[in-house]
Amino acid sequence: MTKTPYVPPRVWQHLAPSGGEFASINRPVAGPTHERELPVGKHPLQLYSLATPNGVKVTILLEELLALGHDGAEYDAWLIRITEGEQFSSGFVEINPNSKIPALVDHSSGSPIRVFESGSILLYLAEKFGRFLPTDPAGRTETLNWLFWQMGAAPYLGGGFGHFYAYAPEKLEYPINRFAMEVKRQLDVLDRRLGGQRYLAGDTYTIADMAVWPWYGQLVRGHLYSAAEFLSAHEYTHVVRWAEEIAERPAVIRGRRVNRTWGDETDQVPERHRSSDLDPARAPVPDSSSTRS
Repeated sequence: MTKTPYVPPRVWQHLAPSGGEFASINRPVAGPTHERELPVGKHPLQLYSLATPNGVKVTILLEELLALGHDGAEYDAWLIRITEGEQFSSGFVEINPNSKIPALVDHSSGSPIRVFESGSILLYLAEKFGRFLPTDPAGRTETLNWLFWQMGAAPYLGGGFGHFYAYAPEKLEYPINRFAMEVKRQLDVLDRRLGGQRYLAGDTYTIADMAVWPWYGQLVRGHLYSAAEFLSAHEYTHVVRWAEEIAERPAVIRGRRVNRTWGDETDQVPERHRSSDLDPARAPVPDSSSTRS
């Protein structure tokens, strides 16, 4: 049976959920849907997030900073369940009026500073701690080139290819082909770049790599949308090399577990309030003399 082609109305109206995995939370307006204050922990840095690719960018950077001995990078990571609409609470909207994770509040300098958009958070933290962002004009600019490339390119991978390939209520050939072509072009951009140097900005690991890896690195490793075979990801050998090298960094292994609620239970750390939350074996042992009987 031939399907009737869709003809857009003269004026679009939101009459019914669009379908798909996130239909229950999609809406054409902004603002809060309910009142709820966000929790605040003991550390100056308060992160409200989920271990999606955008959320993982930030926890990787924080864990990398801690690995270098920056105690001021200790943080509380609170879980925001986006499928349940927690990003539309009044407290979250106050931090990020766009209602997207991740969102960060820095309480270290008197008046709290809100930071939203993952790229902005990476840049803020890199400047705050003076790490993972070169100070020379050429290195800094090249890092920001690739950081902003990711911010502009990833919507085609996530909201475009990922939505129609993995989450849409039915598989549609035209949008899948359209966005698969664009994602493969982007992978070719990365492959050509990484064929000439170790990292995106050159020989130094930067926030550009931390921004790109959770999306494109995990894609070629088969951990995003289960689409590596479909996209022939193995053909992008330089991206695969780079992705596997970064995946082995201890801080990356730690960071990708924070605010994670799916997959292997040993990889799930829904909330993180101290370093030992990621390594229970190193958690402080209570003093038995003070334990109540």
